Amino acid sequence: MTVQHAIHGRVLVVTINRPEKRNAINAEVTAGIDSALNELDDNPELWVGVITGTPTMFSAGTDISSRDAGRTERGGEYGLIRRERKKPLIAAVEGNALGGGFEVALACDLIVASTTARFGLPEVQRGVIATSGALFRAMRALPINVARQMLIAGLILDAERGFELGLVAEVTPPEQALPAAIAMAEKICQASPYSIQQTLIAINSQLKDDDAAGWEATQIAIEAIVQSEDMKEGHAAFFEKRDPLWKGR
Repeated sequence: MTVQHAIHGRVLVVTINRPEKRNAINAEVTAGIDSALNELDDNPELWVGVITGTPTMFSAGTDISSRDAGRTERGGEYGLIRRERKKPLIAAVEGNALGGGFEVALACDLIVASTTARFGLPEVQRGVIATSGALFRAMRALPINVARQMLIAGLILDAERGFELGLVAEVTPPEQALPAAIAMAEKICQASPYSIQQTLIAINSQLKDDDAAGWEATQIAIEAIVQSEDMKEGHAAFFEKRDPLWKGR
């Protein structure tokens, strides 16, 4: 199975398990994430979720070879990105969280990362743009100039720098991100689940207008990009394993 989930007390752990493809997300992975998070949302015995990858890779984002990772009714992109959640979700990151992988982490409430973690948004290097929330969530999670560097200049953040900037809540030794995230989730479970849910609802309600504006701006950019010669060249260069020859249009 490309997505596995396990219950630890009141904590649901969701694991993207496609290491041969760097945990890249296709329609099957999206469906698996969606199913697991539906269980988190709907099961009153579950109070907190953790999403993670394999020990050396969180996720490389959308599987380009699949062309479309799909959407779900409740979760949107990747079964998560547009989900209206009221239970906390923690990202436990080992290795690369790139492109859509980073956008998955940005869609969570907290990020725990080991010293092997690297966060990046390389889309423009392929002639495309970040389409799953990073155009506005990166600026929310990071200083705007750092977000710009990630979005247009290919800046890669490691876990320590992410912690200094407030992106990462906790940094761990290698292969300890998941245990630390579960421990954090269990600590959250010591509080009132109803109080936590109402707190998240209140926080998210204040972000709805900003999210709507962010999605509108993202859609305008997507419509421009899909008609561009640079997008076609970026895809061709990727599959032909060569440097792209940009047209600038």
